[in-house]
Amino acid sequence: MLLVSGMSDRIPLSSVGAYAQRVEALGFDILHVPETIHDSMTVSSLALMATDRLRVQTSLTLAFPRSPMLLALQAWDASSVGAGRFDLGLATQIRQNIEGRFGVPWSDPLRRMEDYVTVVRAIWRSFSERSPLKVNTASYTLDRLQPFFNPGPLTHDPPRILLGGVNRGAIELAGRCADWFVTHPTNSHPRFVRELAMPALDDGAAQAQRSDVPLIITASPLITGPSSDEVDRSRQAQRGVLAFLYSTPAYQRSLDLFGWPDLGPRLRNMTRDGDWTSLGALMTDEVLDTVLPTGTWDQLPDILEAWYGGLVDGLLLQPPEDPALDSRFRETLRAIGSIEPRFA
Repeated sequence: MLLVSGMSDRIPLSSVGAYAQRVEALGFDILHVPETIHDSMTVSSLALMATDRLRVQTSLTLAFPRSPMLLALQAWDASSVGAGRFDLGLATQIRQNIEGRFGVPWSDPLRRMEDYVTVVRAIWRSFSERSPLKVNTASYTLDRLQPFFNPGPLTHDPPRILLGGVNRGAIELAGRCADWFVTHPTNSHPRFVRELAMPALDDGAAQAQRSDVPLIITASPLITGPSSDEVDRSRQAQRGVLAFLYSTPAYQRSLDLFGWPDLGPRLRNMTRDGDWTSLGALMTDEVLDTVLPTGTWDQLPDILEAWYGGLVDGLLLQPPEDPALDSRFRETLRAIGSIEPRFA
């Protein structure tokens, strides 16, 4: 099983290199770089320059505010810096953020993202072959790449592309054109993966007449810690986070799947009333224990094997907040890494 490390979206840029080195030393295979207050491409390059083995993937870079050519070139540079250890994750964001925060026009997000992936790969092909660029989609037309502006081929394969998604259309899109699919924290339960995500990925692959399907990384939060007391503290923290996330209509699917269709609307009503402090009370232990893996570090490998063994290809995990616990956590990681993935 591939071991994927998370990263705080608030990490100071000056700390990125040391954090990436720590993750690599712990035995992680991949580092996921978020994008909230930092440019994910800058953070990725800092992590790549500080490491030798660790693969770095953005999770996920906002596509629509960026020109496909600009992002393709940034990804090319990151891949060059990392000697082929970089992959590009792409996200759409919601209309309000695209228009109001970035000042960019909105259009059909699924159609536009599929066009975006097509264009980025066409640009990379022109880089690799030192060939003219001519690509025309409903969303983008690029027909100019003079040799002076062509960086030329890499010494390794181009970056791979990750997409995420919760609704069926987004997951089918990943099946059509992504190399990796990343679940959302609210929709990472094995039932969601097995009953909703995998059929949609298969259908998307069939639509594109692909012989393969994307690798799957699950981004499920964990209720865990080195001791039962730490597990209890983790439970309380996750209670509040999940209550906030499940108040978003887009993340309703797992609530419906487990027979709690009224929970999302109740949470939304509380947010509309400004009752943020009471949200967590609706996230009962029954809900938490159903949707999140729960146990101490010693118990975690067996729990994750029961949930995800043979079902997914990578698991997102968070290193300990206290680096003094790294040696103990390393043993847990080693056991989790021995879990059988979907594709050996």
